Amino acid sequence: MKRTGYFLAATAALTLALAPGLAEARVGGSTSSGSRGSNTHSAPPSTNTAPGTAQPMQRSMTQPAPSAAPHAPAAAAPMQPRSSFMSGMMGGLIGVGIGGLLFGHGFMGGGLGGIGFLGLLLQIGLVVGLGWLLVRLFMGARRPTPAMAGGPAMFTPDAQPAQRPMQGGGGGVSPMGGLTPVAITAPDYQAFEQILKGAQAAWSAQDLNAMRAVATPEMISYFTEQLSELASRGQRNQVTDVRLESGDLAEAWAEQGREYATVAMRFSMIDCTYDQAGRVVDGNPTQRTMATEIWTFVRSRGGNWILSAIQQTR
Repeated sequence: MKRTGYFLAATAALTLALAPGLAEARVGGSTSSGSRGSNTHSAPPSTNTAPGTAQPMQRSMTQPAPSAAPHAPAAAAPMQPRSSFMSGMMGGLIGVGIGGLLFGHGFMGGGLGGIGFLGLLLQIGLVVGLGWLLVRLFMGARRPTPAMAGGPAMFTPDAQPAQRPMQGGGGGVSPMGGLTPVAITAPDYQAFEQILKGAQAAWSAQDLNAMRAVATPEMISYFTEQLSELASRGQRNQVTDVRLESGDLAEAWAEQGREYATVAMRFSMIDCTYDQAGRVVDGNPTQRTMATEIWTFVRSRGGNWILSAIQQTR
């Protein structure tokens, strides 16, 4: 009987240790998920609040940009574009010459002396040279200027962003070829804090309608899945008394008509998980826990911010 008791106790402890999301069942759990536009699969810069690096996205509807095969052969040197005008003219001259040979008039036709033939060659050379010069000028005007790229702009609540391009692609690019920096002001920081508290409150109440007001459909799909996992175990998680202890901006940019802001936040809360009988399964209702996460917010220009990604720190 003793061995059976030890075995059951060990099994219960192992099950508790391996239960996904039980120790950190708050909104977002302990995973990194969501989308940050074209920066989704790039790590945001470190900040004073989160001096380490962010975990890469474990779940995202934004696919990474395709990269070259690891053992792909080196690309051949680009060939100079051929001019249809030049090809057509030279083909026509050669065709006329061959026709002359076939019909017995000589390569450039009969009745032309040596001087006349040399004059014709000179005229052809001038026409060819002029055509080549025009083609070079035309193609040079169409060739794009290489884009200059710079590091991501760093922001603080009381400073304007550095006006330099950010790495990445997509719409809304600056003339330098990078993403357009966005200035974040005090009302924006207030909105971020309210979303932090509102998302935790909607999560605790299992109120999907309230979640839709503060998060993207992608994030809501992840939250719904988490809530379903808790329900299948007969549990519910409640996060109350959320306090933002510190926060600062990692980066903010615009692309394709949307504005993004990635913010590092350290916050404390009462985080408890209960069973169906109301007993505490995990957490302490009288002890605050601390968390540091990196949240990304998105809005249409002139619209309201909503949550689009949560990343854990290393």
